[in-house]
Amino acid sequence: MTTPHRKPTALRRVLRHEATPGLLLVACAALAIALANSPLQHGWHGLFHAALPFTPVPRLGTAHAWINDGLMALFFFVVGLEIKREVVHGALADPRRRRLPVLAALAGMATPALVYLILAQGHPGLARGWAIPAATDIAFAMGVLALVGGHVPPSIRLFLLTVAVVDDLGAVVVIALFYTQGVAWGWLGGALAVLAALVACNRAGVSRIAPYGLLALALWLCVLHSGVHATVAGVLAALCVPMKLDAHGDSPLLRLEHALVPVNGFFVVPLFGMANAGVELGQMGLGAVFAPLPLAIAGGLFVGKQLGVLAAVLGADRLGIAPRPKGAGPLHIWGMALLCGIGFTMSLFITELAFPGSPLLVEEAKLGILGGSLLSALAGALVLRLAPRPQD
Repeated sequence: MTTPHRKPTALRRVLRHEATPGLLLVACAALAIALANSPLQHGWHGLFHAALPFTPVPRLGTAHAWINDGLMALFFFVVGLEIKREVVHGALADPRRRRLPVLAALAGMATPALVYLILAQGHPGLARGWAIPAATDIAFAMGVLALVGGHVPPSIRLFLLTVAVVDDLGAVVVIALFYTQGVAWGWLGGALAVLAALVACNRAGVSRIAPYGLLALALWLCVLHSGVHATVAGVLAALCVPMKLDAHGDSPLLRLEHALVPVNGFFVVPLFGMANAGVELGQMGLGAVFAPLPLAIAGGLFVGKQLGVLAAVLGADRLGIAPRPKGAGPLHIWGMALLCGIGFTMSLFITELAFPGSPLLVEEAKLGILGGSLLSALAGALVLRLAPRPQD
């Protein structure tokens, strides 16, 4: 007896909508800002930063540490799964198709960093934040794009998604190379041994998920204690999960991605936003908005991102290196470049690494991230709304 087909409920339709994770992230960030500036601010701060009565990992003694060094490793694990799928069977599999988004992503990381350094020059201690405006927030950007979806050709959506994926990979490399402090070689050796075991499982054709999960946990623990940031372990473990399809068109990677993407979008990233986006405006005053650090970050996100992406796309098209996305007009490309300036999640994450032990700089950086990301989102949505609808 077959089960009758049921129409999706309103809740299911909302949860399946592409904009939902981005909107949820915005709502959580707004809630964090509101609570951080309310009479509940001390309790709110203590919720994330007070010492836990018990922790199985001594290095992670607060809820904030568990979110940033633990749950965000899961976030990067999902990012790694997406990167591998795109490289093996997706938009990055064809060298001709990946040429333009890779160029746009690289220019879209370098130009914001350059704008940041120009605006922050002459101010001691700020140079470490050069990578804050370099990456695009995929959930936030895709959420805004989904809200104006009728005005955007499918090629722009795929292009933005691919640029964001390459951005994430670039951010992982930046974190590993520039935000590593005091390497513990014994732990790093253990991490390499676990990584070798993961590669061996892949080569041996192990298709069960459990061995990869256990080894990924061990890799995370080793990297956490090695001095390299623990989130790098998430990407490395993900790249070892087999993508090879079986007779049913399935693979361990696809099963894991299918299971973890909702966890990422509806739990990990919103919780990260709540733990990190709350900026206490009352303690800084209006003058902090125009301080060198917020201006440098906002300038990098809003000005640097769109300049870098636009220059790469239009330059590659003009020089014959790679054609612009199919069916995309000038306003579509400009709007997409603006949305690349939404750097919310990754920018907040890098801020914590760039200015450890400097609460005032972290708070100022949050102002720049929120301002630059919001300005990029609103301007990008407006430009795309004004763009002509794509022809069928």
